[in-house]
Parts: sequence; structure tokens; C-alpha cells
Amino acid sequence: MSNPTGTPNTDRPAATDAAAGHWVLDPAQSSVRIASKTMWGLVTVKGEFADVTGQGEVLPGGTASGSLTVRAASIDTGNAKRDTHLRSADFFGADEHPDLVFTARSVTPSGNGTAEVAGELTVRGVSRPVAFAARLTVSSAQDVTLEAETALDRAEFGMTWNQLGMIKGATTVTIAARFRHEG
Repeated sequence: MSNPTGTPNTDRPAATDAAAGHWVLDPAQSSVRIASKTMWGLVTVKGEFADVTGQGEVLPGGTASGSLTVRAASIDTGNAKRDTHLRSADFFGADEHPDLVFTARSVTPSGNGTAEVAGELTVRGVSRPVAFAARLTVSSAQDVTLEAETALDRAEFGMTWNQLGMIKGATTVTIAARFRHEG
């Protein structure tokens, strides 16, 4: 990263400066959001999950693994009727499958403030491999934030309800996950 004069910043820690050991998600500083086109692509429905937890392990050298758990019932789109439908068996099936879980098998710093993330997402009891690039912000050896956006095909997780073909395209998932070093 460069400052306005074009010279590299030397006061910002690199991804490999993150302390090795156990890390815990700071839910107050983290978010998991979704956006999906509906009404035949004319309207974007956005929502956020209010209940997100997570943890990870950083190895010397900066590689990491960990998990994020999202409570399906915590979805909030600003429309109570829609939220109830999203919690139903037509979508998340929150009664039978209360958690959406992403298990990161590897988080590898790739330079320029980015990391490659590879793992498995489980939704409605269906697990699929997922890989994406994340922006990595290291505020200190004790505080790391990963930000990412990826597109997912909800049908791959058994969410095929689509009355009159109203829902178009993939669902975009945006994640901002701040982790704090626990030791």
C-alpha cells in the first residue's frame, strides 16, 4: 500500500505480522450481508444477519484457518413478512438447519493486502466448496479484518423456490469479519 506520495507505507503491519495463535470474531465489528435480484431482476433485496460468531487459528508466517457461523433466523431485510419467508423451508429452513457455517480450510496472504480463502460452506445441511479473494486489513498484531464479496448459486444448497421465475441470478454475499487475537 502506498501513501499519497507514492512511497510504500511502512507504518501498517503486513498480513504476516498477525500474531500466531487463536483468534475470535468480534461480532460488533463484523457483518454478513446478502443481496439478491427479484421481481425479474428489477429489484435488489438486501439483508443482514444479526447473529454471527467465528474463530480462527493463525500459524507462524500468516496462514490461517477457521470458521464463521451465521444464525439463519437472524436474517433482517427490513420486511418482517419476507424475513419469515426466508426463514421457512422455501429458503434457509431455519427450524431444521439453524446455522449457516463457512469453514475456511486455508486463508493465505497473497500480497498487496489480499488473501486467498478456500473452504466449505454448509447451508440447509448441504456442503459445497467455496473459494474467494479477501481484502486483508491488519491494524495491529492483535486485530485483523477480512472483507470479501462472492456470488453463490442458492440452488446448489437446495434453495430452489422461485415463484414465477421472479428471482434472477446468484446471491451476492458480502462479509466483513474482524478478528481479535485471544492468545
